[in-house]
Amino acid sequence: MSSDSLTTRVIDRGEHALAQLAAFRDEDPPTTGGRVLSYVYDSGLPELDDLAIRAARLAHGVNGLDPTVFASVAHIHTGIVARIRELLNGDDGVFGTVTSGGTESCLLACLAAREVMGRAPGDGGTIVAPVSVHAAFRKAAHLLGLRFKSVEVDPRSGRAAAADLLAAVDEDTVLVVCSAPAYPSGVIDPVAEVAAGLEAAHDARIGLHVDACLGGLVLPHWPAPPGRTAPGWDLRLKRVTSISADLHKYGFAPKGSSVLLSRGRARHRASWFATVDWPGYPVVNPTLAGSKPLEPAAAAWVVMEALGEEGQSELVARTARATDELLEGLGAIEGLAVLDRDPGPIIAVAIDESVPDDRRVHPHLWADACGRLGIAVQAQPAFRQERGTLPSSSHLTITPVTHRMVEEILRVAVAAADDVRGLAAPAPPPGLAGVLDALGSGDLSPADVLALPEDDVHAMVVDVLTGDDDDEAGMATLIAAIERLPDEVGSRLVRAYLAAVTET
Repeated sequence: MSSDSLTTRVIDRGEHALAQLAAFRDEDPPTTGGRVLSYVYDSGLPELDDLAIRAARLAHGVNGLDPTVFASVAHIHTGIVARIRELLNGDDGVFGTVTSGGTESCLLACLAAREVMGRAPGDGGTIVAPVSVHAAFRKAAHLLGLRFKSVEVDPRSGRAAAADLLAAVDEDTVLVVCSAPAYPSGVIDPVAEVAAGLEAAHDARIGLHVDACLGGLVLPHWPAPPGRTAPGWDLRLKRVTSISADLHKYGFAPKGSSVLLSRGRARHRASWFATVDWPGYPVVNPTLAGSKPLEPAAAAWVVMEALGEEGQSELVARTARATDELLEGLGAIEGLAVLDRDPGPIIAVAIDESVPDDRRVHPHLWADACGRLGIAVQAQPAFRQERGTLPSSSHLTITPVTHRMVEEILRVAVAAADDVRGLAAPAPPPGLAGVLDALGSGDLSPADVLALPEDDVHAMVVDVLTGDDDDEAGMATLIAAIERLPDEVGSRLVRAYLAAVTET
């Protein structure tokens, strides 16, 4: 019997496409093995990754839109929520939603807060948070018609003060946000003190959200330092109204899966969309997406079941040991300084200003040098605030696999520091020099740049992308420009920069 000609054609073209995909992926840094110290969360267990892939295949084709049709959706989602609720010390009055990632979890928390407070988009409702909170909350304010009211942090420690956060709360506040921990530096915000202050003096409807997207599945298992009590931040604090925790970070599940836990049915359901006001089926969406794949949640559930409490604890213990070893090694590199942090898997380094200029190591030049030597480190721009500027820094996310790589990472870190020690701070790309000079002299205002047609901005960033023949050029020059540009101009240019990379 002859085969279907369409099947034959599909298989042939599909194999060609898979070969192309493999070639594309060969251009990427590895997502396993511990060479990328941001974005990826590697358990170091290939067998766990294989289980996730098998789980995703079993869930392939299931539409997570409707658990009344696909009962597996309900089983998986309730199982995940129950596990995370227990981990974060919630009781049976805490309810949860499985989302596509931390940004969606945070958006839904902000939407629920707006609805609980009875505010309309654009009527002045505010989100109060430290400047160090994840950008997802600025995005939420933008999308939901809320205002983002940022509270400055100590420029030396990166820490927010509870008194400052509480002082920013007023009759327009719908939500206060704290991080556990803050991504840029690894500090945990003063959740307990903020909770106590809200309880004592503010409307009980004002939400207190803890963004534990990064820390939710790692901090509960983190070994307590001798003589030091970990700060309280989870659902044991009764004034915490919601908390987000990503499964695709330290739950070691594939991208993208996260959980939003909310205290009480009213807040839990306040961010849902439901309507029967159309001729089709009744629509109920607990998340921003309607149709959505079950694969990420199914993989996350299988990974959690496979690890259990003991396996999760062991992976965190490996992460903690690697973090301690890297802290010691990085702290010994002349010219670099480890920034203040709390226990957890985040390390950030900056210039050690206690040494002479010719012995200092700029963290962005260092990050680029690490990248050339095979270890990807994430550069973070300086941040201007009235209390003082947060310094240029570089960020390292430590995962369980890192414990196998500590010696090599430190070897690269030392060699990279030796390569760039004493060099001047990076300069912006030549293609942006004219804009920066004109802004500095006043010949060009931020409004002038923002008024440029999108095609002109595109041409400007294409010049930046193509105009540097230096094989050693990295992100340092682009971030140097961001540090010098007004925030709104920098945001527009980085948007255009990323778009130019992907547009044809």
